[in-house]
Amino acid sequence: MTLFFHELKRDRIKLLVWTGAIAFMLVVSIVLYPQMTAQMNEMGDMFSQMGGFSEAFNMDKINFGEFGGYFAVECGNVLGLGGAFFAALLGVAALAKEEREHTAEFLLTHPVSRSYVVAYKLAAVVAEVLVLNFVVALSAVAAGLAIGQEIDASLFFNVFLGYLLMQIEIACVMFGLSAFLRGNGLGLGLGVAFVLYFMNILANLTDDAEFLRYITPFAYADGTAIAAAGHIEVKYLIPGLVFTLIGIVVAFFRYNRKDIRA
Repeated sequence: MTLFFHELKRDRIKLLVWTGAIAFMLVVSIVLYPQMTAQMNEMGDMFSQMGGFSEAFNMDKINFGEFGGYFAVECGNVLGLGGAFFAALLGVAALAKEEREHTAEFLLTHPVSRSYVVAYKLAAVVAEVLVLNFVVALSAVAAGLAIGQEIDASLFFNVFLGYLLMQIEIACVMFGLSAFLRGNGLGLGLGVAFVLYFMNILANLTDDAEFLRYITPFAYADGTAIAAAGHIEVKYLIPGLVFTLIGIVVAFFRYNRKDIRA
Protein backbone atom coordinates (compact mmCIF):
# COMPACT_ATOMS: atom_id res chain seq x y z
CA MET A 1 0.00 0.00 0.00
CA THR A 2 3.00 2.29 0.44
CA LEU A 3 3.44 2.52 -3.33
CA PHE A 4 -0.28 3.21 -3.78
CA PHE A 5 -0.24 6.20 -1.43
CA HIS A 6 3.07 7.36 -2.87
CA GLU A 7 1.48 7.50 -6.33
CA LEU A 8 -1.50 9.44 -5.01
CA LYS A 9 0.82 11.92 -3.33
CA ARG A 10 2.92 12.18 -6.48
CA ASP A 11 -0.11 13.06 -8.61
CA ARG A 12 -1.96 15.19 -6.06
CA ILE A 13 -1.36 18.51 -7.84
CA LYS A 14 -2.45 17.09 -11.19
CA LEU A 15 -5.55 15.60 -9.60
CA LEU A 16 -6.40 18.80 -7.74
CA VAL A 17 -6.01 21.02 -10.80
CA TRP A 18 -7.98 18.82 -13.20
CA THR A 19 -10.74 18.09 -10.67
CA GLY A 20 -11.06 21.74 -9.74
CA ALA A 21 -11.11 22.90 -13.36
CA ILE A 22 -13.69 20.35 -14.55
CA ALA A 23 -15.93 20.81 -11.49
CA PHE A 24 -15.76 24.59 -11.80
CA MET A 25 -16.65 24.60 -15.51
CA LEU A 26 -19.56 22.21 -15.02
CA VAL A 27 -20.90 24.18 -12.03
CA VAL A 28 -20.71 27.44 -13.99
CA SER A 29 -22.57 25.83 -16.90
CA ILE A 30 -25.35 24.62 -14.59
CA VAL A 31 -25.62 27.89 -12.67
CA LEU A 32 -26.01 29.81 -15.95
CA TYR A 33 -29.00 27.68 -16.99
CA PRO A 34 -31.72 29.91 -15.43
CA GLN A 35 -30.38 32.95 -17.30
CA MET A 36 -30.53 31.02 -20.57
CA THR A 37 -33.97 29.41 -20.24
CA ALA A 38 -35.69 32.14 -22.27
CA GLN A 39 -33.56 31.31 -25.29
CA MET A 40 -33.32 27.56 -24.74
CA ASN A 41 -36.28 26.46 -26.83
CA GLU A 42 -35.16 28.62 -29.75
CA MET A 43 -31.62 27.30 -29.41
CA GLY A 44 -32.91 23.72 -29.25
CA ASP A 45 -34.88 24.20 -32.47
CA MET A 46 -31.89 25.84 -34.11
CA PHE A 47 -29.47 23.05 -33.12
CA SER A 48 -31.89 20.33 -34.21
CA GLN A 49 -32.04 21.85 -37.70
CA MET A 50 -28.31 22.26 -38.28
CA GLY A 51 -28.00 19.04 -40.27
CA GLY A 52 -24.56 17.46 -40.03
CA PHE A 53 -23.56 19.51 -37.00
CA SER A 54 -26.62 18.36 -35.06
CA GLU A 55 -26.02 14.73 -36.00
CA ALA A 56 -22.31 14.90 -35.12
CA PHE A 57 -23.14 15.84 -31.52
CA ASN A 58 -26.54 14.08 -31.27
CA MET A 59 -28.22 17.46 -30.84
CA ASP A 60 -31.12 16.27 -33.00
CA LYS A 61 -32.04 13.57 -30.45
CA ILE A 62 -32.68 15.65 -27.34
CA ASN A 63 -34.57 18.72 -26.21
CA PHE A 64 -31.86 21.24 -25.42
CA GLY A 65 -34.47 23.50 -23.86
CA GLU A 66 -35.10 21.10 -20.98
CA PHE A 67 -32.67 20.93 -18.09
CA GLY A 68 -32.02 17.20 -18.63
CA GLY A 69 -30.96 17.77 -22.23
CA TYR A 70 -28.94 20.84 -21.32
CA PHE A 71 -27.20 18.93 -18.52
CA ALA A 72 -26.37 16.00 -20.81
CA VAL A 73 -24.80 18.32 -23.39
CA GLU A 74 -22.80 20.40 -20.92
CA CYS A 75 -21.69 17.36 -18.94
CA GLY A 76 -20.48 15.79 -22.17
CA ASN A 77 -18.59 18.89 -23.21
CA VAL A 78 -16.89 19.36 -19.85
CA LEU A 79 -16.57 15.98 -18.13
CA GLY A 80 -16.49 13.89 -21.30
CA LEU A 81 -13.57 15.51 -23.05
CA GLY A 82 -11.86 16.91 -19.95
CA GLY A 83 -12.12 13.60 -18.12
CA ALA A 84 -10.80 11.71 -21.14
CA PHE A 85 -7.72 13.94 -21.32
CA PHE A 86 -7.10 13.55 -17.60
CA ALA A 87 -7.44 9.75 -17.72
CA ALA A 88 -5.16 9.52 -20.75
CA LEU A 89 -2.47 11.63 -19.09
CA LEU A 90 -2.63 9.55 -15.90
CA GLY A 91 -2.44 6.23 -17.73
CA VAL A 92 0.30 7.10 -20.20
CA ALA A 93 2.62 8.40 -17.47
CA ALA A 94 2.04 5.71 -14.84
CA LEU A 95 4.71 3.18 -15.82
CA ALA A 96 6.92 5.37 -18.00
CA LYS A 97 7.70 8.07 -15.47
CA GLU A 98 10.08 5.91 -13.42
CA GLU A 99 12.53 5.77 -16.34
CA ARG A 100 11.86 9.36 -17.35
CA GLU A 101 12.53 10.65 -13.84
CA HIS A 102 15.36 8.15 -13.20
CA THR A 103 13.67 6.63 -10.15
CA ALA A 104 13.33 3.08 -11.53
CA GLU A 105 16.49 1.82 -9.86
CA PHE A 106 15.34 3.03 -6.46
CA LEU A 107 11.86 1.53 -6.89
CA LEU A 108 12.89 -1.87 -8.25
CA THR A 109 15.64 -2.50 -5.70
CA HIS A 110 12.94 -2.84 -3.05
CA PRO A 111 11.75 -6.38 -2.21
CA VAL A 112 8.66 -6.19 -4.41
CA SER A 113 7.85 -7.86 -7.71
CA ARG A 114 7.20 -5.97 -10.91
CA SER A 115 3.63 -7.27 -10.86
CA TYR A 116 3.23 -5.63 -7.46
CA VAL A 117 4.43 -2.33 -8.93
CA VAL A 118 2.03 -2.58 -11.88
CA ALA A 119 -0.93 -3.56 -9.67
CA TYR A 120 -0.55 -0.68 -7.23
CA LYS A 121 0.17 1.88 -9.93
CA LEU A 122 -2.99 0.76 -11.75
CA ALA A 123 -4.97 0.95 -8.51
CA ALA A 124 -3.72 4.51 -7.97
CA VAL A 125 -4.74 5.53 -11.52
CA VAL A 126 -8.25 4.11 -11.09
CA ALA A 127 -8.57 5.70 -7.63
CA GLU A 128 -7.70 9.13 -9.03
CA VAL A 129 -10.28 8.77 -11.79
CA LEU A 130 -12.87 7.79 -9.17
CA VAL A 131 -12.00 10.79 -6.99
CA LEU A 132 -12.34 13.21 -9.89
CA ASN A 133 -15.74 11.85 -10.90
CA PHE A 134 -17.01 11.75 -7.31
CA VAL A 135 -16.11 15.38 -6.68
CA VAL A 136 -17.52 16.51 -10.03
CA ALA A 137 -20.76 14.59 -9.45
CA LEU A 138 -21.22 16.14 -6.01
CA SER A 139 -20.50 19.58 -7.46
CA ALA A 140 -23.11 19.05 -10.19
CA VAL A 141 -25.75 18.00 -7.65
CA ALA A 142 -24.95 20.98 -5.43
CA ALA A 143 -25.16 23.37 -8.40
CA GLY A 144 -28.48 21.88 -9.52
CA LEU A 145 -29.96 22.24 -6.03
CA ALA A 146 -28.62 25.80 -5.77
CA ILE A 147 -30.61 26.90 -8.82
CA GLY A 148 -33.67 24.88 -7.82
CA GLN A 149 -33.39 22.32 -10.61
CA GLU A 150 -33.96 18.64 -9.92
CA ILE A 151 -31.71 16.37 -11.96
CA ASP A 152 -33.40 13.14 -13.02
CA ALA A 153 -31.71 10.46 -10.91
CA SER A 154 -31.64 7.85 -13.68
CA LEU A 155 -30.22 10.29 -16.24
CA PHE A 156 -27.67 11.58 -13.74
CA PHE A 157 -26.54 8.07 -12.79
CA ASN A 158 -26.27 6.79 -16.37
CA VAL A 159 -24.44 9.86 -17.68
CA PHE A 160 -21.85 9.85 -14.91
CA LEU A 161 -21.48 6.07 -15.04
CA GLY A 162 -20.88 6.26 -18.79
CA TYR A 163 -18.17 8.88 -18.43
CA LEU A 164 -16.58 7.04 -15.51
CA LEU A 165 -16.35 3.79 -17.49
CA MET A 166 -15.02 5.69 -20.49
CA GLN A 167 -12.29 7.32 -18.44
CA ILE A 168 -11.30 4.01 -16.85
CA GLU A 169 -11.11 2.40 -20.30
CA ILE A 170 -8.90 5.18 -21.68
CA ALA A 171 -6.72 5.13 -18.56
CA CYS A 172 -6.23 1.36 -18.80
CA VAL A 173 -5.48 1.39 -22.53
CA MET A 174 -2.92 4.16 -22.04
CA PHE A 175 -1.60 2.31 -18.98
CA GLY A 176 -0.83 -0.64 -21.25
CA LEU A 177 0.91 1.64 -23.74
CA SER A 178 2.86 3.22 -20.88
CA ALA A 179 4.67 -0.08 -20.34
CA PHE A 180 6.31 0.40 -23.76
CA LEU A 181 7.39 4.01 -23.21
CA ARG A 182 10.53 5.46 -21.70
CA GLY A 183 9.94 9.17 -22.14
CA ASN A 184 7.15 11.72 -21.88
CA GLY A 185 3.94 10.36 -23.39
CA LEU A 186 1.90 13.54 -22.90
CA GLY A 187 1.43 14.12 -26.63
CA LEU A 188 0.48 10.49 -27.20
CA GLY A 189 -2.06 10.55 -24.37
CA LEU A 190 -3.80 13.71 -25.53
CA GLY A 191 -3.64 12.56 -29.15
CA VAL A 192 -5.29 9.20 -28.48
CA ALA A 193 -8.05 10.80 -26.41
CA PHE A 194 -8.79 13.34 -29.14
CA VAL A 195 -8.77 10.71 -31.91
CA LEU A 196 -11.25 8.58 -29.96
CA TYR A 197 -13.48 11.65 -29.52
CA PHE A 198 -13.26 12.44 -33.24
CA MET A 199 -14.13 8.81 -34.10
CA ASN A 200 -17.47 9.21 -32.35
CA ILE A 201 -18.19 12.38 -34.32
CA LEU A 202 -17.47 10.55 -37.58
CA ALA A 203 -19.69 7.64 -36.55
CA ASN A 204 -22.53 10.09 -35.87
CA LEU A 205 -22.09 11.75 -39.27
CA THR A 206 -22.20 8.72 -41.55
CA ASP A 207 -23.39 5.12 -41.45
CA ASP A 208 -20.20 4.11 -43.26
CA ALA A 209 -18.28 4.83 -40.05
CA GLU A 210 -20.69 2.90 -37.80
CA PHE A 211 -17.93 0.39 -36.97
CA LEU A 212 -16.04 3.14 -35.14
CA ARG A 213 -18.65 3.00 -32.38
CA TYR A 214 -17.22 -0.37 -31.38
CA ILE A 215 -13.75 1.16 -31.01
CA THR A 216 -14.28 4.49 -29.30
CA PRO A 217 -15.56 4.65 -25.70
CA PHE A 218 -17.30 7.94 -26.52
CA ALA A 219 -19.96 5.85 -28.29
CA TYR A 220 -21.36 4.50 -25.02
CA ALA A 221 -20.33 7.54 -22.97
CA ASP A 222 -22.17 10.17 -24.98
CA GLY A 223 -24.37 12.23 -22.67
CA THR A 224 -26.81 13.23 -25.40
CA ALA A 225 -27.17 9.64 -26.65
CA ILE A 226 -27.71 8.41 -23.08
CA ALA A 227 -30.31 11.12 -22.47
CA ALA A 228 -32.14 10.15 -25.67
CA ALA A 229 -32.06 6.38 -25.08
CA GLY A 230 -32.39 6.50 -21.30
CA HIS A 231 -29.52 4.05 -20.81
CA ILE A 232 -25.97 3.17 -21.83
CA GLU A 233 -25.72 1.20 -25.08
CA VAL A 234 -24.43 -2.19 -23.90
CA LYS A 235 -23.41 -3.29 -27.41
CA TYR A 236 -20.81 -0.50 -27.44
CA LEU A 237 -19.89 -0.94 -23.78
CA ILE A 238 -18.86 -4.60 -24.12
CA PRO A 239 -15.99 -3.90 -26.58
CA GLY A 240 -14.89 -1.11 -24.22
CA LEU A 241 -14.65 -3.57 -21.33
CA VAL A 242 -12.60 -5.88 -23.56
CA PHE A 243 -10.20 -3.06 -24.46
CA THR A 244 -9.90 -2.21 -20.76
CA LEU A 245 -8.93 -5.78 -19.92
CA ILE A 246 -6.47 -5.94 -22.83
CA GLY A 247 -4.75 -2.78 -21.63
CA ILE A 248 -4.33 -4.22 -18.13
CA VAL A 249 -3.03 -7.59 -19.37
CA VAL A 250 -0.58 -5.92 -21.77
CA ALA A 251 0.75 -3.72 -18.95
CA PHE A 252 1.52 -6.72 -16.72
CA PHE A 253 2.96 -8.80 -19.56
CA ARG A 254 5.18 -6.07 -21.02
CA TYR A 255 6.43 -4.53 -17.76
CA ASN A 256 7.49 -7.92 -16.37
CA ARG A 257 9.66 -8.46 -19.45
CA LYS A 258 10.85 -4.92 -20.05
CA ASP A 259 14.53 -3.95 -19.92
CA ILE A 260 14.15 -0.99 -17.61
CA ARG A 261 16.78 1.73 -17.72
CA ALA A 262 17.64 3.37 -14.43
